[in-house]
Amino acid sequence: MSPTRYYKPELDLLRLCAFLFVFCTHRMDLAPIDPAQYYWGYHISLVGVFGVPLFFFLSAFLITELLTKEQEQFGNINIKSFYIRRILRIWPLYFTFFFGMVLITHLSDNFGHISSGTQLAFSLFSGNWYITFHDWLPSYPINPLWSISVEEQLYILLPLVVFFAGKRGLKIFSFLALLAAYATVIYYARKPTNGFNGEWTNSFVQFQFFAMGILISVYLKGWQPKWHVVTRIAIFIAALACWLLASMVCEVHADSPHLSTIPQAIAGWLLILTGVVLFFFSLYGSQSKNMPAPLVYLGRISYGMYIFHITIFWLVYQIFKDELASFSTMIGLYDWKNDVGFVIAFFITVIIALLSYTFFEKPFLRLKKRFTYIPSRD
Repeated sequence: MSPTRYYKPELDLLRLCAFLFVFCTHRMDLAPIDPAQYYWGYHISLVGVFGVPLFFFLSAFLITELLTKEQEQFGNINIKSFYIRRILRIWPLYFTFFFGMVLITHLSDNFGHISSGTQLAFSLFSGNWYITFHDWLPSYPINPLWSISVEEQLYILLPLVVFFAGKRGLKIFSFLALLAAYATVIYYARKPTNGFNGEWTNSFVQFQFFAMGILISVYLKGWQPKWHVVTRIAIFIAALACWLLASMVCEVHADSPHLSTIPQAIAGWLLILTGVVLFFFSLYGSQSKNMPAPLVYLGRISYGMYIFHITIFWLVYQIFKDELASFSTMIGLYDWKNDVGFVIAFFITVIIALLSYTFFEKPFLRLKKRFTYIPSRD
């Protein structure tokens, strides 16, 4: 039996959206936006951090779709092949980048320090827990890798749930994950802090987005909305509004002070979750012909862009900040030098991710096809 290919270009477009949200947020770490001068620009950039949960949701949705289709078409799933596919997709770039940064930090002081404990934690995909209990790392470029640890933790669990318990087990797992997430949210809300408290990088909190991606996949049963573009735009705006309310009204942020009350915290995280789901439905089911090919391709290489973008920001805004100022003066945009740096960082990030995908990641993706039962994007 020839398996049916499953590929939704709108998911790649959503990945690009998630990356752009995160990219805008991380720019503010090194080149802050004045909220008094650019009120909405500041707040929209601030909620961009919620692009990470959108990544989580999309990963869970797609993996669930592929695993359930494999089970339906072949009677069961091949757990070993699943793990091999994930290893070939995630590990080569992840470990090359991580240990490349370890080497660089031994040779130069420009990128901070990576301790032996950090190396062990990130090698075992428990980097998010290391940050949860130790605060953000002094080596700024590797901080975003915490989210890869969270994803890998899901990848260990999900095929086992599908194999042993099927769709019913997926539902039970997801509802338990949601319950655990909000129990953890309440735990943190009862202990407000003026600084980083580890909530953002806690797997139990972030698993709510995986859980919702799984549930949407299970309950949709292949249904796709065929909505008018105006409806989709309205849903997209509503999604952004949910995130803004979570941040501005409920004061739920990533690593900013956590001073929300329990009702605020619960409402804020529910708004983030609702926004993620709305972003998904704003594009899911759109006709492929309406998906701009260049943007879809950027979504395809978003893993590499995510891995590299912080390092590029660090180079542009820290290592070469004097050169950036001189270049901005030369082109008559000194007062806009941070925005010039933003554009430069984006284009460099895209170029490096493109080269990585073409010459480094693709050979592993071709090998991955040998262990694929339901053909997808790669």
